[in-house]
Amino acid sequence: MRQNILQVTKAVLAAVIFSLACVLVFSLIITFASLTDSVIKPINQVLKILSVAFGGILFIRAGHGLIKGAVYGVIVIAVTYLLYGLIAWSFTISWWFVLELAVGAAAGGVSGVIGVNLKR
Repeated sequence: MRQNILQVTKAVLAAVIFSLACVLVFSLIITFASLTDSVIKPINQVLKILSVAFGGILFIRAGHGLIKGAVYGVIVIAVTYLLYGLIAWSFTISWWFVLELAVGAAAGGVSGVIGVNLKR
């Protein structure tokens, strides 16, 4: 149990740091290129999914990858949502957030299965 919590914690931290780095780079790109909201929102979603995949593949190990990954994916989406809400001083919960949680659970589950099955 303790090992599972440690794996999920490491994966969450890695994903949040990766997500923040990606958003920082993307913010610089937005500054220099005039991108519309129709481009920005999908790219943000892709960055969130990549962040979830990054942490899950690196840190989820030793069985129950689907469950650990899904839990981890939900936690990552919730933490990044809170962080970005604090940064923007704007925090609302909507159906979009619920959809993001579901996508995070799916991406986390897939990355957890991959992480468990990788030979290291």
